[in-house]
Amino acid sequence: MNTMTTQQVTLTQRQKDRFITGWSLAGILLLLPIVVLSWTVVLSGKRGSRCLEYGEQCSTVPGWALYLAFFVAVGAGLTALVWPRGTATYARATTVFLQWGAQLVLGAMILDGA
Repeated sequence: MNTMTTQQVTLTQRQKDRFITGWSLAGILLLLPIVVLSWTVVLSGKRGSRCLEYGEQCSTVPGWALYLAFFVAVGAGLTALVWPRGTATYARATTVFLQWGAQLVLGAMILDGA
């Protein structure tokens, strides 16, 4: 029995919009857990606790960069969610890529202090 097909699957516009909306919503819902878990990892380490208690060996990542990445992720996610469906699908997808990129960079910057 041959279960492999060579038939191409094409998504409808509605399926593409749902896919993009799903990834955007998942990113918004996972942003705070990413930040909290990253800070938990950093502060549970030797360097993080030393920074917390004595103000020594703290991260060299500037605070404005953390805030910028956080607000870019939130802004891009909300933009992708409220963007009218069926219009500029590639621009919405690019916005979701920007959102996920910003939150992964944010997590990496926080973990850089570990």
